[in-house]
Order: sequence, then C-alpha cells, then structure tokens
Amino acid sequence: MFLVNFVAEIQKTMVETPKNIAVIGATGSIGTQTLEIIDSHPELYRATVIAAGRRVDDLIALARKHRPALAVIADVNKYSVLRDALEPLGIRTAAGDQALCDAVCRDDVDMVVTATVGYSGLAPTIAAINAGKDIALANKETLVVAGRYITDLLSKSKSRVYPVDSEHSAIYQCLVGEDREKVKKLIITASGGPFRKWSVEQMAHAKASDALKHPNWSMGAKITIDSATMMNKAFEIIEAKWLFGFDVDKIEAVVHPQSIVHSMVEFTDGAIKAQLGLPDMKLPIAYALDEGRRLPGAEKPLSISDYATLTFERPDTDRFPCLTLAREAMHRGGNSACVINAANEIAVAAFLEGRIGFNDIYSVIVRTLDKISYIADPVYEDFVATNNEARIFAESILY
Repeated sequence: MFLVNFVAEIQKTMVETPKNIAVIGATGSIGTQTLEIIDSHPELYRATVIAAGRRVDDLIALARKHRPALAVIADVNKYSVLRDALEPLGIRTAAGDQALCDAVCRDDVDMVVTATVGYSGLAPTIAAINAGKDIALANKETLVVAGRYITDLLSKSKSRVYPVDSEHSAIYQCLVGEDREKVKKLIITASGGPFRKWSVEQMAHAKASDALKHPNWSMGAKITIDSATMMNKAFEIIEAKWLFGFDVDKIEAVVHPQSIVHSMVEFTDGAIKAQLGLPDMKLPIAYALDEGRRLPGAEKPLSISDYATLTFERPDTDRFPCLTLAREAMHRGGNSACVINAANEIAVAAFLEGRIGFNDIYSVIVRTLDKISYIADPVYEDFVATNNEARIFAESILY
C-alpha cells in the first residue's frame, strides 16, 4: 500500500473558500515558509492554528502577524507568556502535548502541516489522521518511527498525505501519471553535506560549527547534522518506502553536490525522470498545500544555463555509515527504526553540546540498537516505551 493517490489529487477543482491550515512547528524553517505562502495567497489559505515547541517569542510574533484562531506552545512553562501576549488580541491560546493533538482535530482545520523535527511529530500526526485531516508531511520521523502503524491508520481514515520533503515531493511529481509496476528504482539525491570530501580521520576531529556549515540548504541544527552524517538520507529512504509502497531494496541514495536534481525515478524501459529546482523549500511546500497542483511563483525560477554541469557520485558508506541504517532498520522491522531515531536524537544533541565526537554518533546508535528489546509488531504504546528506553540507554553511554 502507498499513501499518496497520484491521480485523484491532480483532478480536483479549486475550492471556493480558503483552506484552513494548522501549522505545527510554525517557528521553524518549514513552518515560517509555509506561513509566507499562506500570507501570499489569502484567497487560497488561512492559518487557523499555529504551534511551536519552546520558542514562545517567535510564536507570539507570528500570531500577531497571521492572526490565527489558536496558538499552542508545547512547553507548558511558557504558557503564561503566550496567553498574556495574545489573548488581549482575541487569539485563543493553549499549552502542552495534548493541547497540540487537540488543536489539529478542530473543526476549522482542513489540513495539518507537520513541520516539527523528530519524534515530537508522531502524536499530533496520529491525532490528525484519526480526525480525518489531510496532512502535508514535513516530519519524516513520523514514518521512520512508525511507518507500518501509520499506514494501517491511514487505510481506515479519509486523510490524505502529501509529502513536503523536497526529495519525496520530487518522487511524487515524477510518479504522477505513471504505472507504478513499471518503476525500477527510486533515487533520492543527497548534497553530501559539509564533509563530502573529508576523511574519517578529519571527521573525527570535526566541531559542531564545521558540521553546521551546509553547502546548499539553510536548515535547523538537528537536520543539518543529520545531513552531515547522511542519517537524513537513511530516514528519507525509510520514508519513501512507506509513502510510495516500494521495497527498501528498490530505493537508493546518490550524492548530487549541486542540489538541483531533488530526486529521480528510474523505469523498467531505462528512462529516468527527475524533478529539478533551486534548493528552496517553497515549491514542495506549495505543491503539498495545493494537493498536487502548481501554485504560480512558489519558488525562484531555475536557469539551467547557470548549472551547466550536474554531477552524481555513489555515497561512501565507510565514511558515512549512518546511511546503512535504513536497510538495517527495514530488514529488522518492528520497533528498530524507532530505536535508531531516538538514539540519533540523543547522539546529535550530545555532539552539538560538545560531549561526543562526530564519528561517535553512529557508534551510539548501533550500541543502542543492539541493546533495546525488539518488538515485532508494535502498537502506539510500544513506540512510546521504546522511544523512552532508547533515549535513556543512549544517554547512559555517552562519553
């Protein structure tokens, strides 16, 4: 089963009233760009809910500008600041994880943009699916942690999923109108990150400031480190497996330093389709918001003459072993990917804090994966328990 219907979405007619959007993770890169698109097209969209984790001042500024019906802060310790700033303006406020899940289920929400980073995106996404809301999915960890569980939920819901990650949006666009039985391979591109030409020895001495210098994309710290380790590509392979319904052995990553080709699909006749664009997220965000239709002016135009040379390389898994964890997780199945994600979040945070070296990130993940109890057919409570257990163990072995 795959999560996106590639024909029905394209045939829809435009709605007469603006679509009500809940933006979860509104203060991050994807969230703020989503709000910019909404602001540019008030005839099409309205931000009815905006939510953030801890950045209350940024959330207040966004709420004052976009005037949602509700603003939610996950950190309950920041609630009084949010309430005092916004309730005099007639904007309702709430705080906490349950409030976040309740917010995406509101009657005045048509689509939920899940733009949070990490495990935190799982619970609100599940709530949105149970409420039958359409989802613009930017939180790859939802499908990494609980892909089979989410797939089963969607089979019983009217919710539709539209990928926001540039790589998965590219695959989505390449598959429109195609016979999926004729697909030979999905090819996910990777920039190679800041350490593409570094040796293992050089990376062992890398500082967080080195890893945060992404050559092409402007992203948050966690996802930028994931790019440097290529863990983000491992996660994207897993996400593609659940989004598009192809076996993990038919999905591969290729290094493309220019970040112009966002992903490709190879067919059984030898043809390869690719989606090209500048390294800017507004196009895939707009494509998801508009359910597979093209919104004019969503992204700066690409001039092919400015990129006369496009190069591709095989990824070096000896230098970037995190990439191998995609197939490891899928071949093990069960709660394995949940363990990998939890350990990675702990290890990345530790690296950013200077507590471990760059190459130790992989070691922490592997040691945690070998230690945590395997559950073959996890339910939601198992994911919660696995996530907690893996985090505790990963933290205990930091050095």
